Amino acid sequence: MPEYGYFLACEEFGPADLVEQARMAEQAGFQALWISDHYHPWNDAQGQSPFVWSVIGAISQAVSLPIETAVTCPTVRIHPAVVAQAAATSAVMTNGRFRLGVGTGEALNEHIVGHTWPPASVRMDMLEESIQVMRKLFTGEEISHYGTHYKVENARLYTVPDEPVPIDISGFGPQATALAARVGDGYITMTPEESMVEQFRKGGGGAKPVSGGTKVCYGTDRDEAVRTVRRLWSNQLLPGEMGQILPSPRHFEQLQPLITEKMISENTVCGDDVDEHVSALSAFADAGFDRVYVNQIGPDQRAFFDFYRTKVLPQLQQSH
Repeated sequence: MPEYGYFLACEEFGPADLVEQARMAEQAGFQALWISDHYHPWNDAQGQSPFVWSVIGAISQAVSLPIETAVTCPTVRIHPAVVAQAAATSAVMTNGRFRLGVGTGEALNEHIVGHTWPPASVRMDMLEESIQVMRKLFTGEEISHYGTHYKVENARLYTVPDEPVPIDISGFGPQATALAARVGDGYITMTPEESMVEQFRKGGGGAKPVSGGTKVCYGTDRDEAVRTVRRLWSNQLLPGEMGQILPSPRHFEQLQPLITEKMISENTVCGDDVDEHVSALSAFADAGFDRVYVNQIGPDQRAFFDFYRTKVLPQLQQSH
């Protein structure tokens, strides 16, 4: 049976709210936490974007659940040697219950330091080299590295966990999935596609953990929930590469008229139908995922956790 976790959205909530949601998730029976790592929200309506590593430090003292970034881009905005230090400290603070989820990132967060946003193939190479750098540093030994994209000189992490931090790789297409299978300690993707899980497992991933996540909007008024999703998270239905290449929240806002309420209604679980919520998460379990994370869109967090604690999680645990 897969583990069910809660996905904390740094784009939509400030630090204190995120810590409180972590507490509510633990009390509701969720078994793990994901947390997003952004410099900007996707749009101004979301309205937040705290520094994830500070929030992880606070959460580590508030709950005992495992925590994973979903996902960190360790290539442009922050040098992988610094990400490695942040991840190692997070692992120490959580007594080894931290995993580092990584991906090739979005211009929205990464171009802020003034570098040209590279094409996807280069971003993939940068990600692979950054993972090599971080793994060397997780040994706690002094390293120097002179690679294609990164230089590290006489660097040593003094605060490291007993075991190296596991690095899970996010992938939405065949190339990223192949990279995850080849070098990842696990695989992250956001759609319950069995074919992607099979590609990962057959490509070298074997029995390593596969994690997925989805967003819902619980509420007693389904139409109101649909409007909430459209206002806050219409970006998740944009097609193609727009999510990776658009540089600022206002560009995502300009595209919001393309996403209709009908599209939201057909593609996002909204409302209080228990079976719909159970079905959305079961789809990941049926596709072979080991961990499934769910995020509640909008301000009605406490009601969501009550609903999942009493109705949804018990049914999920019975069905698998």
